Amino acid sequence: MAYKTIETRARIGFIIPSSNRMVEPQAQRYMPDGVQPHFTRIRMTNQHKAPLDQLLPRILDAAAVLADSKCDVTVLQCTGTSMSGGVDMEAHVIREIERVTGKPALSAASSLTTAFRTLNARKLVFISETKQADHNKKKDFLLEAGYDLVADKAVGLAGTDEYCIMPPELWFDTAMSMRNEAADAYFISCANIRSIDAIEALEKELKKPVVTSNQAAFWCSLRMAGIKDVVPGLGRLMQHDVPKSIAAAE
Repeated sequence: MAYKTIETRARIGFIIPSSNRMVEPQAQRYMPDGVQPHFTRIRMTNQHKAPLDQLLPRILDAAAVLADSKCDVTVLQCTGTSMSGGVDMEAHVIREIERVTGKPALSAASSLTTAFRTLNARKLVFISETKQADHNKKKDFLLEAGYDLVADKAVGLAGTDEYCIMPPELWFDTAMSMRNEAADAYFISCANIRSIDAIEALEKELKKPVVTSNQAAFWCSLRMAGIKDVVPGLGRLMQHDVPKSIAAAE
C-alpha cells in the first residue's frame, strides 16, 4: 500500500524564557494550518536575568536544539532580553543564531522594528508591562533605533505572575487613555501578556496600527518562512509582507 505523506508548510522555533506562559498558547492559536511552532525554554528572566552577551551561549544552545527539528526560522522571543544589549548587540545575537542553525533568525526586537518599518511608523506610543527601570531599558533601545516616542508608560506590574493573568482590557484601556493623534502606531511590549487579544478592538477605535510583541514575531517569522496567510485577529500588520530588503538579507 502506498501512503500519502503528511507535509508541513513551515516550522518555526521559539526560544522563550522559562517563566513565559503566553507565547506557546498564542502561537498554537494563531499559527496557520500546516505551520508548526516548536519551543525551547531557557532561564533568562527574573533571578536569571543577565547581560545579553552572557546569555548568548545559552541562547545558541537552545537554537541548536531547535535546529534538530528542522525549523525554517528561529525566534528569540523575549522583548526585554532582546533589547537589553542595544541595537548592535541584538543584531549580533541574530547573526550568531543564524550561524548555528544555518537558517534565518529574528528576535522580538527585530520583528518589532521590521513591523514599524513596514507600517512606516516612526512616531510611537509605547506601553510596557514593567516597572519604570526596565521600561527605560526598552525605551533606550527604541530611541537608539531612531524612533520618536510621542508618549510612553510603564504599567508597573509586579512581575511575571502578574503579567500573564491581566486581561486584554487592561491593555485596551491603557492604550485608549494614551490616544495621541501624532502617533503613527501604538506599541504594547511584552511576550508574556494578553495584549494580542486587544489589537483589533484598539485599531478600530484608534484608527492607527497596533503592534504587540507576539503579533509582530508571528507575522515576521511567517513571512520569513514564506507563509503569506493573513491570520484573523492580528490586525493591520498581517496585511503586509516584510520589506524586500529584509527578506533578501535573510
